[in-house]
Amino acid sequence: MHSIKKTAPSTFDLLIGTYTKGKSKGIYVYRFYAETGRTAYLNEIDDVSNPSYLCLSDNNKFVYAVNENGKNGEVSAFTFEPKLGKLVFLNKQSSKGADPCYVSVDKDQKNVFVANYSSGDLTVLPVNKDGSLSPVSQVVQDEGQGINKERQEGPHVHIAMLSPDEKYLLYSDLGTDKLNVMRYHASHPQPLAPATPPFVKIADGEGPRHIVFSNDKKHVYLVTEMGSAVHVFDYDNGKLKEKQSITLLKDGFKGQTAGAAIHISPDGRFLYASNRLETNDISVYAIDPDTGNLIFVQRESSYGKNPRDFAIDPTGNFMVVANQDSDSIFVYRIDKSNGKISRINSNIEIGNPVCLKFAPAE
Repeated sequence: MHSIKKTAPSTFDLLIGTYTKGKSKGIYVYRFYAETGRTAYLNEIDDVSNPSYLCLSDNNKFVYAVNENGKNGEVSAFTFEPKLGKLVFLNKQSSKGADPCYVSVDKDQKNVFVANYSSGDLTVLPVNKDGSLSPVSQVVQDEGQGINKERQEGPHVHIAMLSPDEKYLLYSDLGTDKLNVMRYHASHPQPLAPATPPFVKIADGEGPRHIVFSNDKKHVYLVTEMGSAVHVFDYDNGKLKEKQSITLLKDGFKGQTAGAAIHISPDGRFLYASNRLETNDISVYAIDPDTGNLIFVQRESSYGKNPRDFAIDPTGNFMVVANQDSDSIFVYRIDKSNGKISRINSNIEIGNPVCLKFAPAE
């Protein structure tokens, strides 16, 4: 018998997290066609307060969303049916912190990790067998401040991401200019413990925000919010060594700026980072395959205000960019030969879109 070759999916669900202070009411799901870059409305779940960041379980059956509600931060769990794009609320728990802005889950669905921005802590919530969340099992509270008295008066945890082998968890602190590293043991009652060394210091006033691992797992790329730069690190078993810093800004730019999201193309050849406030663009870099260093390729407008997040479809054909303050999501074609992006005639209008995630539709 001949085995039937499984073709890679070309149809995806695009999940959209929002702030619900304006036109939006919750989380939206659109069908995304990776041959054309077209989208079609599928579903939404309302009465979800400020789901400003989302993550999907490895099996695509569950979605977790932060509820960024000031001092009383929460995390919500949902079941997800990719064929219908349907979300069903399971439960929610306190995030034990203020303004949770990032959520992730391990591959075995043992724990969910939440970055609480305003209170400067990282929390762990065990996952139940049905995908629902148990109360917080561990709080890692950061301390300290940075040189910018307005923005860095205290710790501000911005991301909590497991390493590809899930032996470590990395979390950035915008308030203390640190990228912290924890050991992760899923079965322990307190699954996180400081690694050795426990952090790497970022240049004063840079405000570390989001990170991404290279496809070969040898490098970590960090985008800074206040410095609007990408820092390149060699990565080896929880240890980080900085080797390059490259700006997101045009020569001579003196306006207001804020680095935001950072992602790598599925083929691992190109890195993209978004920048907000008075820049409102996406920077494109080629990744040197030998060193991991970045080479500038292109800077392209987001055609809106504050591109808080963007996502690259899993085929690598298209990029989708969410402009938080102009209620717009635009689709860009990616030239796989050189990494350059160009906007096409495909867009979605949604109130305050701030997080984009792709999932296979089948």
